[in-house]
Amino acid sequence: MAITGITGIGSGLDIKGIVEAMVNSEKAPKTAQLNRLERATTEKFSGLGQFRSALSEFQNVLKDLNNPALFEKRSASSGKTDIFTVSADAKAAAGNYSVQVFNLAQTSKVALRGVDDPAAAIGTGSMTISAGDKTLNLTISEANNSLTGIRDAINTAGKSAGISATIVNDPSGVGGARLVLSSSEFGTGNDINVTSSSTSGDLSVLDFSVPPTTDFVVPDADPDNPRDPRVISYARDASLAIDGIAVTSAGNVIDDVIEGVTLTLKSAQSAEDITNANTVNLTVGEDRAGVKNSVKRFVEAYNKLMGTIESLTKVTPVGGDDGQPLAAALVGDASVRSFMTATRSELGSPAGDGPLRILADMGISTQRDGSLKIDDARLDAVLTDNFDQLNGFLTGKDGLMARLESKVKPYAEAGGILESRTKALQNTLASVDSQREQLNRRVGQMESRLLAQFNAMDSLVGQLSQTSDYLAGQLNNLPGVVRQDRN
Repeated sequence: MAITGITGIGSGLDIKGIVEAMVNSEKAPKTAQLNRLERATTEKFSGLGQFRSALSEFQNVLKDLNNPALFEKRSASSGKTDIFTVSADAKAAAGNYSVQVFNLAQTSKVALRGVDDPAAAIGTGSMTISAGDKTLNLTISEANNSLTGIRDAINTAGKSAGISATIVNDPSGVGGARLVLSSSEFGTGNDINVTSSSTSGDLSVLDFSVPPTTDFVVPDADPDNPRDPRVISYARDASLAIDGIAVTSAGNVIDDVIEGVTLTLKSAQSAEDITNANTVNLTVGEDRAGVKNSVKRFVEAYNKLMGTIESLTKVTPVGGDDGQPLAAALVGDASVRSFMTATRSELGSPAGDGPLRILADMGISTQRDGSLKIDDARLDAVLTDNFDQLNGFLTGKDGLMARLESKVKPYAEAGGILESRTKALQNTLASVDSQREQLNRRVGQMESRLLAQFNAMDSLVGQLSQTSDYLAGQLNNLPGVVRQDRN
C-alpha cells in the first residue's frame, strides 16, 4: 500500500518514512519466507514433471519390448532383389528356398487397325471391349465417331474396367494412326478383344480378337500389311519354380505359395540363368535385427532416464570450501531414491534357471556411472543361440520388462505417487498466493492504523505548539513583566 498525503506538518517528523520503515520491517521476513517457499516448490514441481516425463518414455519402451509378437516376427531376404523381393509375417517358418523366375505376369496391350486420319469419321453404332471378365460397352454416335472421339469415350468410361486408350501416329503415314488399348488385368485369359455393330459407316475396321497362343511370343509385324492390327503384349500368368515345384500366378505379388511369405516379382531371370537352372536364394528367419534394435532402444531409454535423474539430483560445488553448493531440484528426494533402489535391485536380481538369468548374460553390463552398455558380440551370440530363451527372459508376466514396469507404474500412472506429489505442490503454490494476499491485507491495515496514529499525534503536537505560543505571548504582555534578553 503506497503511503500518500502530507504528514508531519505539526511535529516536523518524517511520518511517511517512519511508517514505511515499520511496515517493511513487518512485511520483509514473511515475504522472503514466501519467496523461498515458492521458488523451492516451483523447482521441485518442475523437477517432478521432468522425472515423470522420463519415466513415461521409459515405460513405453518397456511395453514395446515386453511384446511376444516382437519375437514372432520374421525377416526375409532375396538373393537378388532385382529378380524378386520378399517379406514374411509371423506365420512363416524359418527356412531356405531356391527360386527360379521364368517370366512375369503381364497385361494385354493391342494396336487396332491403322486409319488415315484420326479425326475422320469411322462409323456409328456400338462397340464392346473385353479383357477377361471386364467388359466395356460403348455407344458410338456422330459426336464421337472418329478415332479421337472413340479414344476419349474409352478413357471416360473405361476406368472401372481398367481399360485405357491412346493414339499412336506413324509419321511416315505407312502405318497410319492406331488406337492402342491397354488393360490393367494381369494373367492368362485376360487379353483384349474388340467387337462392334455398325449403324452407319464401318466400325468393324477396329474389331480385333487376340489369337490364342501357348508360347506368348509376340509375332513380328507383317511388312506387307503394316496397318493390320497386332498384339503388343499378351495377358499372361507369372511362371516360376520354388524348390523345383512349378508355380503360376495371375499377378506378380504372390502370397499364397509359402505360408506367411509374400514374393514380389521384379523381372525374369536371363535366358542363360534359366537354361543353366540357376536359382535365387530366398531365406526366412527370426527377425533378430528387429529384436536387437528393441533391446538397444531399451538401453538408450534407461540411460536417458538415469541421465535425467542425475541432472535432477546433482549437487554442484561453487567457489572454494566455503562456497554454498548449488543443489538440483530433487536432491535427497525420497521418491527418486526409492525408485532407483527398486529399479537397480530388479536389474541385478537373477531370475529363472536357464542360460539367461540377468542382463549380463545377454551382454548388457552396468557401468561405474550407473548407465548400461551393450556388448554387441555377446548379444549377437545370444540372438543366434538362445533366441527363444531371450524371449522368455524379457517378455511375459514374469519377464524382466514386466518386472521393471511394475516398479515404474506406481510412480508414472494416473493418480500415482508423482501425480499425488505434484498436486500437493500445486496446493502449496496456491497457499503461497493466499498467504501473500493475507500478508498484503494485514500490512495494509497496519499501515492505515499507523498513519492514523501518527497523524493524530502530529495534530496534537501541532495544537500543543500553538497553545504554547499563545500562552507565551499572553505572559509576555502581562503588566510588570520584564522581558529578559536571553542573549
